[in-house]
Amino acid sequence: MIVSQELYGNAHQGNGKANAFRHAFWNVKICQNCLKFTKNGQKSAIWTQKVTDLYEKVTRNETLDREMDLHNNAIGRAHFLQNLEENESESIDFIQKMTKNAQKVAKVDEIKNFENVLVYISE
Repeated sequence: MIVSQELYGNAHQGNGKANAFRHAFWNVKICQNCLKFTKNGQKSAIWTQKVTDLYEKVTRNETLDREMDLHNNAIGRAHFLQNLEENESESIDFIQKMTKNAQKVAKVDEIKNFENVLVYISE
């Protein structure tokens, strides 16, 4: 939250590109912290998915919001798994670049068209 707030101000609280960044980075950061204990990238990503999926379930967002968040969370975990040695600064830089190319969606079924791309709902 602190990194998102510093980079994007309150914009990360909406459904725009800043929110996409926050979700992807949140998952990377959880994975990185778990890796210190698990010593295994896959185990860290699985645990992170369980926790963040549960969070998305209990927040009771609208369906499109939830699916967007789940998608962006998965993008963050995939990035972590491909870059296990990356430090926080490198992760921030990479996800910021991804954020610039995030794609706007209006329907849940559009999300599947952007497998390796962050998505957002509104500006």
